[in-house]
Amino acid sequence: MSAATTPRRHLPVDGSALSIEDVAEVARGLACPRLSDDPAFAARINRGAEFVDRLIAEDGAVYGVSTGYGDSCTVVIPPALVAELPHRLYTYHGVGLGRFLDPGETRAVLLARLASLSQGMSGVSLGLLRQLQALLEHDILPLIPAEGSVGASGDLTPLSYVAAVLCGEREAWHQGRVRPAAEALADCGLRPLVLRPKEGLALMNGTAVMTALACLAWQRADYLGRLATRITAFNVLASDGNAHHFDQALFAVKPHPGQQRVAARLRGDLASDRPPRNELRLQDRYSLRCAPHVIGVLEDALPFLRGLVENELNSANDNPIIDAGQEMVLHGGHFYGGHVAFAMDSLKNAVANLADLLDRQMALLVDARYNHGLPANLSGARGERAALNHGLKALQISASAWTAEALKLTMPASVFSRSTECHNQDKVSMGTIAARDCLRVLELSEQVAAALLVTARQGVALRRSLEGTARLSAAPEAMLADLSARIPLIEEDRALDGELRQLVQAIRDRAWSLYED
Repeated sequence: MSAATTPRRHLPVDGSALSIEDVAEVARGLACPRLSDDPAFAARINRGAEFVDRLIAEDGAVYGVSTGYGDSCTVVIPPALVAELPHRLYTYHGVGLGRFLDPGETRAVLLARLASLSQGMSGVSLGLLRQLQALLEHDILPLIPAEGSVGASGDLTPLSYVAAVLCGEREAWHQGRVRPAAEALADCGLRPLVLRPKEGLALMNGTAVMTALACLAWQRADYLGRLATRITAFNVLASDGNAHHFDQALFAVKPHPGQQRVAARLRGDLASDRPPRNELRLQDRYSLRCAPHVIGVLEDALPFLRGLVENELNSANDNPIIDAGQEMVLHGGHFYGGHVAFAMDSLKNAVANLADLLDRQMALLVDARYNHGLPANLSGARGERAALNHGLKALQISASAWTAEALKLTMPASVFSRSTECHNQDKVSMGTIAARDCLRVLELSEQVAAALLVTARQGVALRRSLEGTARLSAAPEAMLADLSARIPLIEEDRALDGELRQLVQAIRDRAWSLYED
């Protein structure tokens, strides 16, 4: 089923706070926004549009309404041409390149822009909000090129594709194919929007693209951190490791709460009280022993990063701000995406460290010098056929390549500010580039995690074939059983790319329930 036909819950949109989970649910087609039918909400939105009309009639010159944009703000538009100005804005910003945002990302962008404009501080009409809602309701998804935004004045170029589709121009993904926007609107009984003064600027001069991508990145990172914890538990078992490294008393003396949660999850998975010291190696290598310290950085950062991203999501972030209640036009820089840029630059660093951690765990498990009795490369072949088979040798090479690429992308995007637009935009956030980088780091790290799921499934099975290894607790045992059903034991070498792709998709679909704390 498409998102347009799948039963969806209604997500109320009235200017009150939305969450990252709300954005993710809309992105997946499980929810659809519904504007409030409260007359007070409609009146608040309409007051802004009416105030803009009055300003034009009384004052004449209003930035972005009856003047040019950016460095052209000193150019006064003749009154007879003011109505054309918002359409000119999206027209000349039709310069995006690169991949197109996927359907989920595009739905998230539409919701982020709708949430911001619904604050009632942008001077737009209720008709504009309804047209945005209609795109999501009918799953008419503008084709938005991912590249071309410097993150201030907001996401001008990618959001121009939203504005154009609202007005029946350019192209949209609809009913499983790319269609002219006017045709898709007509098929759904919608007319192209005629933008009112200020509405082109309000649509485009904001942070909706970077914020939408940041919401999706945050949720993927949260799941990946939990998955990395479960994989670590599997690998401790496969390595015949020391569960004492995650002892509650040990972590009580270094009280980072996220790190402590990770250690507690590992204790729970390993179902191990403090073991007798004389039955275990004193210390495992860092990639096992220090897993809570690595994963814990992400776990501790996520609440803070959530605050930054959700504040941006629920903000009025265009320019100028139209405060109809106080009858003020406030010129500022709320389109600047610095908080999102910082969040995404930070998040991609923490996520890449997960990839590095898992890659190092894999390197230990496939190496017969360090895996404590398991076969080289975790090959399941026996007898004379053992010489013919190579197990996970190539998979470890690929995992290392994905890890290296993820680590390479951790350079902060925000430090590459460029002066643009005749030095009017002389300090910009690069927030959208940071968000795209973060999604790429997540993609690579999820591929590493998929490789480690194969590794852990193979390693635990081989360990259990050698000795009566202690069982895990119920939840990780159930996940191991599921992995065994998905991934047959590798006894004879086979291509693994198909299974890896399925595992990557399972990770993105959050196929396994991981920790309820």
